[in-house]
Amino acid sequence: MIEIEGLVRRFGPLTAVGGISLRVAKGEVLGFLGPNGAGKSTTMKMITGFLAPTEGRIVVCGHDVVEEPLEAQASIGYLPEGAPAYPDMTPLEFLQFVATVRGLKETRAKDAIDKAVVRTGLTSVLDQRIETLSKGFKRRVGLAQAILHDPPVLIMDEPTDGLDPNQKHAARSLIRGMAADKAIIISTHILEEVDAVCTRAVIIDKGRIVADGTPGELEGRAPSHKLDDVFRSLTTPDAEIKVESAS
Repeated sequence: MIEIEGLVRRFGPLTAVGGISLRVAKGEVLGFLGPNGAGKSTTMKMITGFLAPTEGRIVVCGHDVVEEPLEAQASIGYLPEGAPAYPDMTPLEFLQFVATVRGLKETRAKDAIDKAVVRTGLTSVLDQRIETLSKGFKRRVGLAQAILHDPPVLIMDEPTDGLDPNQKHAARSLIRGMAADKAIIISTHILEEVDAVCTRAVIIDKGRIVADGTPGELEGRAPSHKLDDVFRSLTTPDAEIKVESAS
C-alpha cells in the first residue's frame, strides 16, 4: 500500500534523507525510529505530499504522490508533529471542517465525526475552543481528524505525545484495532510503544535505514535482547530515546 524507492530530500547542502526504500503492506504497523534529525518527519512529510522529494518515487495505494497528489492524499490520514489545528474552533467545528474538505456529505459526515469522537474520547470537550484544551486533548483532536475518513493508510508522527498513561493505552488499542485493514506508519521516541503496537520496526540514522525487521528480530541483535540497546548501537551517540511502560 506504500512503496518508496530511492527517496532523497536535500535542503541546500544538507541531505536530510539519503536514499530510503521500503514497502508497507496492508495489515502492517511500521514503527519508524531514529534520533532527532535522523529524517523521520521529513520522510513522513514526503509520503503525505507536504514536501516534494529531491529524488525518488513514492506510491500510495497505486497513486504516485507527485504525479497524482489528490488521489494519493485522499487515501491517507495524517497526524503531523504538534497536531496543528485552528485554535479558535471547537473540536466539533474543526472535525466538521475536515469532513467538508474530505468530501464527506451530511449523514456520512455526521456518522464519521460521531465515530471518531467516540474512538478518541473527545465527547467531554467537543464544544470548547481548541486553544483552551490540554496538550493531550489537542493530540486527540489531531488523531480524530486523521482517522475521520477511514483512510487505508495512516501516517502518524508521535501519536501518543502528550497523552497520560491511560490515554496512551487507549490510543495504542485504537491503532491495534485499526491495523488489520490499513497500512500504518508511526514515528516514536518511545521504544516500548514499538513492542506495544508495531508489527515491524525500521531504524534510520542520518537519513538512511540502518535496521528493518520485527521488534523481536531487532531485539535479537543485542545480547541483552533489549530494543534500546539495539537502537544505541546503530545510531549516533547522542540519540534521544525514551523507555517507559507500554501500558
